[in-house]
Amino acid sequence: MVLFNQNQKYFEYTYQKEEDIEVDVIQNSQLFFGNKSIFIESKRKIDSKFIGATIPDGFLFDFTEPDNPEFYIVEVELSTHDFYKHIFPQVTKFFAFFKNQQSQSELIEKLFSTIDSDTNLKREFKKNIGEKEIYKSIKDIVESSQNILLVIDDEKEELPEIIDTYIDTWGKMVKLIILKKFCSNNQFLFSLNPDFRDIQFADADSIKRIESESQSNYTELDHLNNVTDDIKGMYSSLKSKILALNSKLIFNPQRYYISIRTERNIAFIKVRKKKIRIIVMLPENEVKNIIKNYRVISLSSSVQKFYNGSSCAIDFEDNKHLDEILTVLKAKLNLNTSENAT
Repeated sequence: MVLFNQNQKYFEYTYQKEEDIEVDVIQNSQLFFGNKSIFIESKRKIDSKFIGATIPDGFLFDFTEPDNPEFYIVEVELSTHDFYKHIFPQVTKFFAFFKNQQSQSELIEKLFSTIDSDTNLKREFKKNIGEKEIYKSIKDIVESSQNILLVIDDEKEELPEIIDTYIDTWGKMVKLIILKKFCSNNQFLFSLNPDFRDIQFADADSIKRIESESQSNYTELDHLNNVTDDIKGMYSSLKSKILALNSKLIFNPQRYYISIRTERNIAFIKVRKKKIRIIVMLPENEVKNIIKNYRVISLSSSVQKFYNGSSCAIDFEDNKHLDEILTVLKAKLNLNTSENAT
């Protein structure tokens, strides 16, 4: 692949050593992950091997959504590495870590110690959490947001099958970014696919994620596994109210979401550990005119393209104002009806 910029040709660079791509991620972390992110280079900052006898390449705190910050264990890999001998066992150790309460507590202590003793890190952290206590903030974020960010320089053909097989781990927790580097006379360009700001929408095998909306091997239980009883109750209440609008609506579990559809999709539900996100197929301005008590999230043009039309997301952590969501879905149903009539 060749890129052109200001009459210059940029040729794709082939990473030969894992250390080279690790350095690019570390040196460009705010460029890649945004100015609301904090990247902690673990191999230099944290000296003990506590995650399944291995150390990841870094830890990432993303404060893009201040009320719902995300935590990532970051692993940087070369696509030339053997998947089953190298990448698979490495990532699997991180799953085991997230299920071990003692290991989590040890990590929280080490992260706090690292941040508290580093003036720059401490200042950046306080800038994002305000008056909140650093230790409690780290603890809350790590315990409620368990993601693994796999940064790799090209596609791995094994990933789609693995993600499809290990739904509760690879399917839910792994987020994939393909990083490519282009060079021209010691000048560099980078590309990320998907853009990190879309990572919670784009899903793990973002390059090959188009799914047929027919039958799948996924169930609603797959999406409700490992969530709180409150979230399960919210989903049940939302589903019953939606079906009361139109009993012919189909709730169709797919790999990354539960679609709600008639002849076409009207919305997609993504169940998170402490909230539910619903992507509705209506323009953001129309949704904001209706939704007053929940957060409406803008979607990039690339994510809207994935969902095949104008769309935005609604996040909710309680069911106090579900009538607003029902009004949005009713508007979409009415729009579909009028479109079908014409």
